[in-house]
Amino acid sequence: MGKKIKKEAEPPPKDVFDPLTIESKKAQTVVLMLNSTEEEILAKACEAIYKFALKGEENKATLLELGAMEPLTKLLKHEDKIVRRNATMIFGILASNNDVKKVLRELDILSSIIAQLAPEEEVVIHEFASLCLANMSVEYTSKVQIFEYGGMEPLVRLLGSPDPDVKKNSIECLYNLVQDYHCRLAIQDLSAIPPIMELLKSEFPIIQLLALKTLEVVTNDRESRLIFRDSQGPEQILKILETKEFTDLHAEALNVIANCLEDVDTTVHIQQGGGLKKLLTFTENAVFPEIQKSATKAISRAAYDPENRKVLHDQEVEKCLITLLGAENDGTKVAAAKVISAMSENMQSKEYFNTEGIPQIVQLLKNENDDVKEAASEALANLTTANSINANAAAEAEAIEPLINMLGSSRDNNIANAATVLTNMATQESLRLMIQNHDFMRAIIQPLNNSNHMVQSKAALTVAAIACDTDARTEFKNANGLIRLVELLHSNNEEVRRNASWAVMVCASDEPIAVELCKLGALDILQEINTSLKRKNNFSEAAYNRLLHNNLSLKYCMNGYLSSIDIISDIFYDAGRLSPGTKLLSLKEFALQEPSDRRAIILINSKISTPLVTSPTEEKPESTGPPSISSKSFIKEKGSRKGKGKKEEEKKEEEEIQPTKVELVAEKEWCPPTDQEFLNYISEVSKTVLPITDLMEQIEALAKFVSGKMGGPVSQELMHEFKWEHHLSEVQYKLKSNVVPIGCIKKGTFYHRALLFKALADKVGIGATLIRGEYNRAWNEVKLIDERNRGITGLLPPPEKFIVDLMYEPGSLMKIKSREAEHYRFL
Repeated sequence: MGKKIKKEAEPPPKDVFDPLTIESKKAQTVVLMLNSTEEEILAKACEAIYKFALKGEENKATLLELGAMEPLTKLLKHEDKIVRRNATMIFGILASNNDVKKVLRELDILSSIIAQLAPEEEVVIHEFASLCLANMSVEYTSKVQIFEYGGMEPLVRLLGSPDPDVKKNSIECLYNLVQDYHCRLAIQDLSAIPPIMELLKSEFPIIQLLALKTLEVVTNDRESRLIFRDSQGPEQILKILETKEFTDLHAEALNVIANCLEDVDTTVHIQQGGGLKKLLTFTENAVFPEIQKSATKAISRAAYDPENRKVLHDQEVEKCLITLLGAENDGTKVAAAKVISAMSENMQSKEYFNTEGIPQIVQLLKNENDDVKEAASEALANLTTANSINANAAAEAEAIEPLINMLGSSRDNNIANAATVLTNMATQESLRLMIQNHDFMRAIIQPLNNSNHMVQSKAALTVAAIACDTDARTEFKNANGLIRLVELLHSNNEEVRRNASWAVMVCASDEPIAVELCKLGALDILQEINTSLKRKNNFSEAAYNRLLHNNLSLKYCMNGYLSSIDIISDIFYDAGRLSPGTKLLSLKEFALQEPSDRRAIILINSKISTPLVTSPTEEKPESTGPPSISSKSFIKEKGSRKGKGKKEEEKKEEEEIQPTKVELVAEKEWCPPTDQEFLNYISEVSKTVLPITDLMEQIEALAKFVSGKMGGPVSQELMHEFKWEHHLSEVQYKLKSNVVPIGCIKKGTFYHRALLFKALADKVGIGATLIRGEYNRAWNEVKLIDERNRGITGLLPPPEKFIVDLMYEPGSLMKIKSREAEHYRFL
């Protein structure tokens, strides 16, 4: 056999490129390789870019600048699985960068990423595709795209993946998606709640945590809560709470339970399984303050429903809450107080706190933490509303002082709550007096000046509740509270305006304060309010009427009418008809004016004026005025008049006496003159008219008395000879004042006689009106029953109105619609 000859290797074909191994150290070169058509090069380039991107955010930004996104996007649809897998892995990493996210949205890659979640794809592809979606789903636009491209269904399916990373990424993406309402509804349609609940059993805490967070959001919807309940969800959550090893999950678990407790049926379901009792025990005994606070908040969610409150009361939640008020953590105290606020809507719970709980809440009013004070004051406000026993309990626990201190708080809710509690207390006179003794009227001024409408409203209401006696109203006036109260009448807020009107009505119960309120413009403002259908309210009308009722001088000047229940008291004066847009001066202002030829101001006053300061050297001055006037002048000037027979030596000695500072003040102190003549009139009618039992005879006797004091009867034909104007001018001149006490008038016309008749009728109990007419006319109307018109049945007819003649035939009565009455009033 011949020797074997070695066969030479065949040379490669001429049209094939010899293999080339390239080692690149620049990312730019590798990015260029992404455009290659060779699968092996693409796979290796993607692998290199993946490793480069893993190294940090700067590298991700570099790849973005090099334009790697667009060629990578194309590779997501590549036929080769390895290329497609590597490209998906890159996007999973890159999508955490915000700038990359923006570019990816523009490139619209989400549909391609969602396609990678198909069941037949590898687990690695599932992992990084779901990671990319989890990163992208943080932003709203991407949420919408994932939802519209049908991404939720494969994500829910992947919750059952054997790979924990796939589970984690899928549940994280779903958690981001369910922040949107439409995605939450889709969770129900996809039956996603049971697989989410399965994740609670995971051995990985992060997966459990994300599952709880997702359930927390999902169970905000009632339908989802029902599915969760029917899937034994509450029981699973309570097991987590009972497991000490799961402490890091307790806060989120409690949030899920809190949502469930908003639903009455779910609450009952939890209670029937003993879960509610377990929750209360857990709350009371929780070791970690934050967990205890979260548990208390969970209970508070249930307490806002009336039916749930009944369930909680049956579980004796009040005992647990009282314990929580003493917790060290302020957040727990706040949460417990808020639950008490809600539970106070239940009458049985409210009564439970009568003896327990209120003292602890009052102590919290003194806490330095404003949140604690706010929650405590809100709880106390709710507990004392329409409950006098709780209001008493709060007072006994010494709540008044910290509440009044709280009126100066910088937090509006604290002020409003404190004002509410004080208002609730003020329904009892004994507590109201206690509040007054703590200088309340000065403390309430600051809340009235607050810019917050709620605070203004509550403060005004508190004033209305506490200013129920003269002392309180005087204190409020002295604290300059009336000024701010009148300003609040201008408020555009309906409740502020209403409560300010209420407070004005209460304060106007005293005549001096009613006069002061009118000076401040309250009457004009209320009149304007009452002309508006939108702005007026019951209290604005009542306040207006009260102001006029307690300022009859102004009422008569404005309206020209006083009813039979408008009882004229001392210091009433008639200044004539008040022109629109003008204000009525006070009596003092009229008295201090220089005498003029203007219409006299007619004064009704039976008070006896006495000097504020007396001097042993002062002699009784000699009267120079009409006999009906007290010898004291309108302006008390001690020692201003001396006896005519005083010796020169005594005058010199008098001049040497220097008045003290107090005496100088007294010299300038004004007080209205005493009308001795009017006092005599009252005494006389009390003896002659008052004893008469027949009303008609009383009226007749009083009319004749008034006419006799005012110049007697005057016939119509001789009215022009009745010189009442001249007489009145003489009186004004003698008094050196425009103010004329009615007892000084000896010749009076219609309006003088009608005023005197009304003033005396009010003293002896005869119901009479006072009506002003034109041309110095005024008259009185009375109601009488004419027994002569008794019917066949013997029943008395209804009373009729009559005008009392005080001028022509004093004592005669004229029916309102009679010719004589018309003549008396208008001619």
